[in-house]
Amino acid sequence: MSEIQEEKTNVQQEYNASNIQILEGLEAVRKRPAMYIGDIGERGLHHLVYEVVDNSIDEALAGYCKNIEVCIHEGNSISVLDDGRGIPTDMHPKENRSALEVVLTVLHAGGKFDKGSYKVSGGLHGVGVSCVNALSKYLKVEVYRNGKHYVQEYQYGKPLYAVKEIGDSDKHGTYVFFTPDDSIFDVTTYKYATLSARLRELAFLNKGIKLSIKDLRAVNEDEEQNADTFCSENGLKDFIAYLDTSNKEKLMEDPICMEGEKNGIPVEIALQYNASFTENIHSYVNNINTIEGGTHLTGFRRGLTRTLKAYGENSGAFAKLKFDIDPADFREGLTAVISVKVAEPQFEGQTKTKLGNSEVENVVSQLMGEMLTYYLEEHPNEAKRIIDKVVTAATARHAARQARELVQRKSVLSGSGLPGKLADCTCKDPAQCELFIVEGDSAGGTAKKGREVRIQAILPLRGKILNVEKAMRHHILENQEIKNIYTALGVTIGTKEDSQALNLEKIRYHKIIIMTDADVDGSHIDTLLLTFFFRHMRELIELGYVYIATPPLFMVGKKDKEHTYCWTDEERIELIKKYQEQGKAVEVQRYKGLGEMDYDQLWETTMDPQKRILRQVTIENAMEADYVFSMLMGDDVPPRREFIEKNARYANIDA
Repeated sequence: MSEIQEEKTNVQQEYNASNIQILEGLEAVRKRPAMYIGDIGERGLHHLVYEVVDNSIDEALAGYCKNIEVCIHEGNSISVLDDGRGIPTDMHPKENRSALEVVLTVLHAGGKFDKGSYKVSGGLHGVGVSCVNALSKYLKVEVYRNGKHYVQEYQYGKPLYAVKEIGDSDKHGTYVFFTPDDSIFDVTTYKYATLSARLRELAFLNKGIKLSIKDLRAVNEDEEQNADTFCSENGLKDFIAYLDTSNKEKLMEDPICMEGEKNGIPVEIALQYNASFTENIHSYVNNINTIEGGTHLTGFRRGLTRTLKAYGENSGAFAKLKFDIDPADFREGLTAVISVKVAEPQFEGQTKTKLGNSEVENVVSQLMGEMLTYYLEEHPNEAKRIIDKVVTAATARHAARQARELVQRKSVLSGSGLPGKLADCTCKDPAQCELFIVEGDSAGGTAKKGREVRIQAILPLRGKILNVEKAMRHHILENQEIKNIYTALGVTIGTKEDSQALNLEKIRYHKIIIMTDADVDGSHIDTLLLTFFFRHMRELIELGYVYIATPPLFMVGKKDKEHTYCWTDEERIELIKKYQEQGKAVEVQRYKGLGEMDYDQLWETTMDPQKRILRQVTIENAMEADYVFSMLMGDDVPPRREFIEKNARYANIDA
């Protein structure tokens, strides 16, 4: 590892009520919660936990916290305990009440706004625990500080009593217990997998900190209580090892790890090349996953390209190439994590997760160049393997150009250049148009009859598309089904800024709906398509354009008489009981394929915008998504088998 000595963080030792600065009140949070936590669905619900954990992480970044414990309690209440300094409880100089109460009841009140208390702080919106309090029907906070134990309780954001001292204690830290307000949130059930994935990520980004999670909700007798502890001694090096699962052939024995600081901006980078054909880069600012990138990612790419290009030219490795090396060639097969700490980050972009601080680009680029140059000189064998990989990528890209032109060239035979099997809609406004990607001609024919012709287009697929996780780019673009998807959507490859980027200027649909059979083959096709979109059209997912249709599994009753559709086994069982109690004859039809439905049934249950259930595909955690796709679609069998065995009982598919 190449290291540049970090400057010591000069953190103010005194942390009391005078450090708590008030920016604005809390009144608007309950009226417009989505403005503060993103939405009132599953994402916003989990964001409440992240806000509390972020406070503990801030204490850890300042050097005062080593352990953070999260528990999911019965009733989907949450508790977070840390061993930091504890939120100050003395009287706030301006508010004339305990600083603890100020932190819990005033938006944007906290130590992170005082530069002496925290050099950097996490949390995207910075609304803090006061927002959590406002959106909880009950919250209790306990503070262990200066040998004392303090407590205060709240309902709907309002204190039930003043902060009180309830005894002595030799502990230090803060305990927050809260129950989200079910009158505000559409969803109130916490997902253990979602929370544990975020804690794992935080452990990698903050080496040496122990984060644990327990699920105390009731489980079946044959199930174990969910519990995990995450602690990474090697930080980003362990992160890379987790991302680059064992099914990827590595080009180097150990990841390249770099750590340095310039102009007061600490930078950590870890990277590793493998034999795959995808670029897998994750960037973070103050522990925030910047899924839209930003100046730190631009700096990383610039430093990587400049350094490897210079090394390849000086070594003569590029001398025989008859075409230019593209910047994307230096990133094929690359897995990397970039983590920077910025005192005052400026976020922009579609989801406010794109770093805009211009000064960060040069810092990351310079540090990247310095540290990578040192590594290449000290590791000539690994350097040769990296450069050989770049040459192979460039050669394959050159071969892919013809395939790409075939995708983008208008067909003389069809005139419009659209796939022959596409049944297009008549509307030309992409914002109103929907494309259903359907499994097989039979289901495609039913969907064509049942659709709303004005806004709904149908593209049947012939069998299963290529597994893009294990294919070179030019082979992907030669695949007929994938070519049909590109041409139907109207997207092309290559922009002025990036020759490999997706060009969405002429996209024809803002809803892309995957509609497959409710069986094993259908689930496999779903996974193949989602892998393709995640690896090669991720922008469409980030824009919220990709959905999965949810056709019913059963019809209970007779079609021409009383009948009800069911989407789960539980619904079917309950409905059968209801019919039997009413003395009615019960008939159950199991839909294994879309083609088994009449076109009017398919419209009524799955395609009618007024009645259907669509699941929007989102990327809550890009790191976890990458790991799952690599594991599911790669060559290594044991991790895939373990994943399926652990999760199969939750899936509604036929064995």
